[in-house]
Amino acid sequence: MTAQTAQRQPRTGRNLHAGLATRPEQIEAAQRLRYQVFSEEYGSDLGAKTPGIDADHFDAACDHLLVTDVDTGELVATSRVLHQRACGQTGGFYSAEEFDIRTLERQPGTLAELGRTCVHPDYRNGGTINLLWAKLAAWLTSNKVDYLMGCASISMADGGSRAWRIARTLQQTHLATPEFRVTPHRALPHLVVADSSRQETTPPLIRAYMRLGAKVCGEPCWDPEFRCADLLVLLEVKQLAGRYSRHFLK
Repeated sequence: MTAQTAQRQPRTGRNLHAGLATRPEQIEAAQRLRYQVFSEEYGSDLGAKTPGIDADHFDAACDHLLVTDVDTGELVATSRVLHQRACGQTGGFYSAEEFDIRTLERQPGTLAELGRTCVHPDYRNGGTINLLWAKLAAWLTSNKVDYLMGCASISMADGGSRAWRIARTLQQTHLATPEFRVTPHRALPHLVVADSSRQETTPPLIRAYMRLGAKVCGEPCWDPEFRCADLLVLLEVKQLAGRYSRHFLK
């Protein structure tokens, strides 16, 4: 699940730092930011057991990426990464709850999963995301990951027409080859869209995934709890797009 919009004016001139969570209170701060963005801002039903906290059984097995405003100490962006070797603790990848990913798990190489990516509304700009991606790239190389996958979300606030158009466009322009295709457990209902030629703006985080060289692995899944459509995207780490690989994989 990812979330990012441009509804507020981003702050500028900040001193930001990217790192990994090493203490329980840092993970809790990430869980609070996730709740703020996904539940309070987007209205997702997270089934939170603790008020203001988005937590699930995957958190304990994940590494948590953090971007912090050094001047204020505020956590402004987060994501979590689950390595294939840790799936024994979770019963599998989160994506497997939405998609049949057995084709990906059969591929040679090491697989990891990115999820719960979100950015504080005041910090939604390229600099914040680039810091998060830089830390992610360092994590991927140090953990010798070959493929990174994750669910990229599109809001269905309008009933799904926008999500359907965006999904169709991405399938036409960034579809993975057949051996990397997956099947959703709950397919997004086919919609009769009044103007199928209308162009929709792809959410910023999904655009960032595509610039990194990610591919869409097939049809979207309908996620009623998060009130969105999810596309499974896959990135082959060694084929990061040009300027990103030069910047991140030094």
